[in-house]
Amino acid sequence: MPRHILSLDQGTTSSRAIVFNQKGEIVSVAQEEFNQIFPQPGWVEHNAVEIWETQLNVAREAIKKAGLAPIEIAGIGITNQRETGVLWDRKTGEPLGNAIVWQDRRTAEYCRELVEAGHSERIQELTGLIIDAYFSGTKLKWMLDHYPDARKRAEAGELAFGTIDSWLAWNLSGGELHITDVSNASRTMLCDIRNVSWSEELLALFEIPAAVLPEIRSSSEFYGDTAEEVFGDLIPISGIAGDQQAALFGQACHHPGMAKNTYGTGCFMLKHTGSEFVRSNNNLLTTIAWQIDGTTEYALEGSVFIGGAVVQWLRDQLGIIEASKDVEALALEVKDNGGVFFVPAFTGLGAPHWDGFARGTISGLTRGAGKAHIARAALEAIAFQSHDLMQAMIADTGIELSELRVDGGASRNDLLMQFQADLLGVPVVRSQVSETTAFGAAFLAGLAAGVWSSKKEIAAIWAESSRFNPGIHHATMQETLAKWHKAVERTLL
Repeated sequence: MPRHILSLDQGTTSSRAIVFNQKGEIVSVAQEEFNQIFPQPGWVEHNAVEIWETQLNVAREAIKKAGLAPIEIAGIGITNQRETGVLWDRKTGEPLGNAIVWQDRRTAEYCRELVEAGHSERIQELTGLIIDAYFSGTKLKWMLDHYPDARKRAEAGELAFGTIDSWLAWNLSGGELHITDVSNASRTMLCDIRNVSWSEELLALFEIPAAVLPEIRSSSEFYGDTAEEVFGDLIPISGIAGDQQAALFGQACHHPGMAKNTYGTGCFMLKHTGSEFVRSNNNLLTTIAWQIDGTTEYALEGSVFIGGAVVQWLRDQLGIIEASKDVEALALEVKDNGGVFFVPAFTGLGAPHWDGFARGTISGLTRGAGKAHIARAALEAIAFQSHDLMQAMIADTGIELSELRVDGGASRNDLLMQFQADLLGVPVVRSQVSETTAFGAAFLAGLAAGVWSSKKEIAAIWAESSRFNPGIHHATMQETLAKWHKAVERTLL
């Protein structure tokens, strides 16, 4: 039986493909960037055809690099940028326009109207989400409102909408599959995540015909085969999950209370809450983690808008480092932040504040403060924001954290990881496989394909590369946190 899995990791700036073997080892990797389109301020788009073409190119390249024939691939796992949406013609497969990206803010005014009309409570109750342009439901409404005859054609069943997982599954299968998985469906603001179904109430509110939406499927099952012309042979498609849920699964956070944090441009923290829908009282999102063998499991999610991006800002705007990797050495030139606190609210503050009007500040500057203090404060800001997310999660669940599993580019910064452990008072554990998003999609696909038999077997494959144990006295950290929170208050307009 084939023992390799092809993981398709379709991200915001590039398409990647990774072949894993049964031991969970990476056999080959291929990656290709694609264009970012900014038609006007606040609008962000991708060419959906380019996304498909780049994803297909790297998939073929990864299989070739691995020295495998398509028949030797047991299954394909798909993971994707979650809230980006595409509307296409069912007959031709042609998109009606560019994909509208999760970062796009064109529906922000409509979202404000929904809030003012009093829909926040009901939408959170059904979807676990806070009303925001981030999610794909309002993007679909915009498409139906602005593309010629789109709503009429959608009602007639001529059009198909989907997040990027749906778009890839459609193209991989030659138009046979119009599906999404539960984790991606839960990010649309259209899904009743208790019943795991499209909400008729919300479809009516957004004026969206049900005929345009994909079928909601579990995260690990045989969905169908690829069309023969795609790879020259049939390969089963057997796993789908949104990127952050895939990372949670790839980090083997399979039990309630386990949590991971991805340190990328922003930070995404998810905490597994089991089969229980936990509604947040602290501005976090409730999301479906995955569904396997009919069991739906949930997570709380919080986002830090500016994580690793603050280091890019030090490099590109301030010019105090030449490369992002230089920030750790600069920050280590001083023993502490010297009373300097940096709140990088460049695009507002995410959870638990959700203040889009907050703006960045650097406070506590003295004549003795220098670029090393600012660099250290910038790194510490990433950890402070992540700490605040975790405290909100603990308050919502009543479950203390035993350790935090971490991944993403900034997780390679030892100074940041140690400070994070000191703040949280629990170990911070870096995964041996840094590609945890693709890893999770591979595991989900491999479960359905029989490469792995259980989550227990998968958890045994997961391994840590580094562990950072808390070292600074708790009282000292509490004093530092109080100063951080005072700095945050200064950013709130």
